[in-house]
Amino acid sequence: MKDHKYITLERIIKNGFINFGRNVWLAIAAIAMMAITLTILLFAIIANSTFTHTISDLTSHIDVVEYLKDSTTQQQVNTQLKQLKALPNVASAAYTSKVDALKTYEQQNANNPTLLAAISETDNPLPASITIKPVDPDKLQDIQDFLNKPNQKALQSDPTSYSGDRKAAIDNITAATHFFQQAGIIGIIIFIVISMLIIFNTIRMAIFNRRDELIIMRLLGASTSYIRGPFVVETMLYGAAAAAISLIVVWSLFKIASSTLQASSLGLLDIGYSNNYFSRHSVSILTIQLMVGILIGAASSLIATRRYLKFNRQ
Repeated sequence: MKDHKYITLERIIKNGFINFGRNVWLAIAAIAMMAITLTILLFAIIANSTFTHTISDLTSHIDVVEYLKDSTTQQQVNTQLKQLKALPNVASAAYTSKVDALKTYEQQNANNPTLLAAISETDNPLPASITIKPVDPDKLQDIQDFLNKPNQKALQSDPTSYSGDRKAAIDNITAATHFFQQAGIIGIIIFIVISMLIIFNTIRMAIFNRRDELIIMRLLGASTSYIRGPFVVETMLYGAAAAAISLIVVWSLFKIASSTLQASSLGLLDIGYSNNYFSRHSVSILTIQLMVGILIGAASSLIATRRYLKFNRQ
């Protein structure tokens, strides 16, 4: 014979499924809101990964270039490189001589005879330089502060590359990164709260419709967990259904977007990368969606049933 606990658990789960079918019309709003929330959550995860990938690619090309005077000696260059590499936010520092700078310029403008002709008419006007790669592009000002010291400025022929319009563009990129990350988190929290409120009200309506039945169950000695359990199971099913719907919606949207845009970039959102990310992490995404959906449903139901049961005991 089955243990009493297992029989009770089986009945709770069975009643939860029965309630799910019985209250299907009441559940539509809750499932729809949860599906929207989970869809936004999934888009936020994928968009954040894609955005991080894009920003990483952009910031990998962000550096600070210090332009040196022609009078700078090799010993001064070596000392400068040593000091720069000792800075916490410097990943690497590489020296480019005037000769190498000219060769690079000629290679980059090989198809532009006008520019090549212009530079060949004078002595090499390009300065030697030190290209500094940061560890954290958000902290370029630390490097700039070091380069702004009087003894460093004495070696420079021109302002560093981290100035003027380029500085403004880099700062805008880093500011946009933080803004979208924070906006995504706030948006998810808002929709989770709205979903929980809708589920809470849905369960309260279900409890109100069955209040006579629940009172009889209480009078017959049914435990709190036995009365509360089916509602929790019911809302967990809401979460599972919403997770499935959100996955189908997101998968369909990415398939349509990939075929329409041919995996091209759309602003800072690389559709191709997003689609590949979704495919590569489909199992973990499914797990996260189910867990979040079930958690939202269970938490909302527990709050609603606890309030009812307290009222019922009075």
